[in-house]
Amino acid sequence: MIQFDSKLPHAGTTIFTHMTVLAQQANAVNLGQGFPDFDCDPELLRLMQEALQSGHNQYAPMAGVPALREAVAQQIQALYGRTYDPGTEITITAGATQAIHAAISALVRPGDEVILFEPAFDSYEPAILLNGGKPVPIRLRAPDYRPDWDAVLAALSPRTRAILINSPHNPTARLWTAEDMQMLAEVLRDTNVVVISDEVYEHMVFDGKRHESVARYPELAERSYVVSSFGKAFHITGWKIAYCLAPRALMAEFQKAHQFIVFCTHAPSQHALAQYLPCGAHLQLAAFYQQKRDLFVNAVANCGLRWLPSEGSYFVSASFAHLPVLGEMSSLEFSEWLTREIGVACIPLSAFYHDGFDEKVVRFCFAKREDTLHEAARRLQRLSER
Repeated sequence: MIQFDSKLPHAGTTIFTHMTVLAQQANAVNLGQGFPDFDCDPELLRLMQEALQSGHNQYAPMAGVPALREAVAQQIQALYGRTYDPGTEITITAGATQAIHAAISALVRPGDEVILFEPAFDSYEPAILLNGGKPVPIRLRAPDYRPDWDAVLAALSPRTRAILINSPHNPTARLWTAEDMQMLAEVLRDTNVVVISDEVYEHMVFDGKRHESVARYPELAERSYVVSSFGKAFHITGWKIAYCLAPRALMAEFQKAHQFIVFCTHAPSQHALAQYLPCGAHLQLAAFYQQKRDLFVNAVANCGLRWLPSEGSYFVSASFAHLPVLGEMSSLEFSEWLTREIGVACIPLSAFYHDGFDEKVVRFCFAKREDTLHEAARRLQRLSER
């Protein structure tokens, strides 16, 4: 057998795969992995079919179909007041994970450091490591999961190449505030640090709050890659299509990496989305998912778990630390127990920390049909009977 050293020696089966397989084995309601169990708008499917039948089945331009990049530019201008040049500052990508990977690949050399906030989505650290970089995690703590700016200042070094932020935040469902953005700008003002801003849940912000995109803040936008997702916005996660925004010089470097990672993204879906985006369906997402959040949280309010605020995304987290006997379990053990014995799958937040830090909190996804959420709530009520 050939002998070689793994570039990701600690990477194994992701927690999402593990819990999904367990949910299938236990016939559990799967509120673990973050994707809808309902289909997208039939009009978008019609536009996709039209694109397929209209000959849009060969390679798209490397940066994306021009009509879609123009539609993205118009949407960003309307939402955040910043103008991005569709020709030089927008790239359509094969999902947000690929966009983040390309941004890191464009920036990070061996020995460079990238600051990120944990709990963090599981693709961030491997992308840094594969490029020879060093992840520098800053811990966010329950229940508010607010950035510690003294810790950020302490983490900055001459080797810091980028800082990776995520709001609305997966997995905690918390939002960065205008004050956070102003602090970020202040902290980075005299540095050459680039911001990579994961904003895939930008349209899912609740209770009248506002999504604070870095695109709203000129000082930050000038040093930032902004990543968002059509898949999340339009219930088409399987299409794996997203986009990245950046000033021209940063985007030129991004595209150098992008063209050798995927070159281009699925052409028919780009043509379909170019026609669909102007309809404004994204503007309905906040109310749509707030209704689902409220339905689920109200239905499980008395099940025994302590629910944490969900300000954005389609996730909500809960603590089980106070539960007799069960509170002695790790988050992974509790998630597995809940799946097998109660019949509802979730994700342990400990999986989002590089060292498995465990505050005994688990995450549930409410991007599900109402009957799915009602059944999950019915099963979770069994916790109150134990």
